[in-house]
Amino acid sequence: MKETLARNIKIYRKERGLTQEGLAQILGLSFQAVSKWENAQTMPDISLLPQLSRTLEVSTDKLLGYASQYTPITIYEEAYQTQDYYWGTAPNQECYQVLQRMPPVKPLKLLDIGCGEGKDAVFFARNGYEVTAFDVSDAGIEKTKRLADHSGVHVNVFKADILDYRLDRHFDIVFSSGVLHYIKPELRQEIFDNYKRFTNQKGMHILNVFVNKPFIAPPPEKEPNAYKWYSGELLAYYQDWLIQESSEIVFDCSSSGIPHKHAMTTISAQKITSLEC
Repeated sequence: MKETLARNIKIYRKERGLTQEGLAQILGLSFQAVSKWENAQTMPDISLLPQLSRTLEVSTDKLLGYASQYTPITIYEEAYQTQDYYWGTAPNQECYQVLQRMPPVKPLKLLDIGCGEGKDAVFFARNGYEVTAFDVSDAGIEKTKRLADHSGVHVNVFKADILDYRLDRHFDIVFSSGVLHYIKPELRQEIFDNYKRFTNQKGMHILNVFVNKPFIAPPPEKEPNAYKWYSGELLAYYQDWLIQESSEIVFDCSSSGIPHKHAMTTISAQKITSLEC
């Protein structure tokens, strides 16, 4: 928790445009105290947390790294509360890339970032991967558990916000589909550095992200917490990895009941840290 709190104080302080000295002055402390918090050398006194949360304009739960249990963050929270699966139960096509590029011929740990209702996470578990998954939607998590139970497999699924959650253990595969547009631009470098650091040697990231194109109209879904990505941006975070595949597609979608188009960048990248490939 100390490292999570340290990281979040730094993130939200910068988002508010405050220096360490500025935050310290508001709290009536020395800037050295704030510096020690952000370096995880010490933690704020519990009596300071309410004032710290107000100053950084973030809830105490979020500051401590816990996703809100009550406030819906995604527009899909309500859609997921039906018995039917909003996205269906068939796996994303990129799941088959995982099977092709890193088949589970030995135990492999896979992380599904933003698992939604669990269709991809459960598919991976059914195919022999040791699957961990998280999402910010309570309804999505419950449906992931239900789908896993129905399929007779186990998925370690939990609630977390992609903006706050950081890896603290290693995985062989990091997978994410249709979620990365929720990452704020100023957090992307730090988040991807974390994902890469906690990936095993020769492990893979298989990811996609919606990209902005001037010839494609904005999607009909109004997502207040979505941020723009651009062609080539995702690839740039993997310039030091082996790029197995990188492409861009435009496809039709009717998930909202209104036909529309998306542009999407996909990438498969492998971590190679030695001279031997």
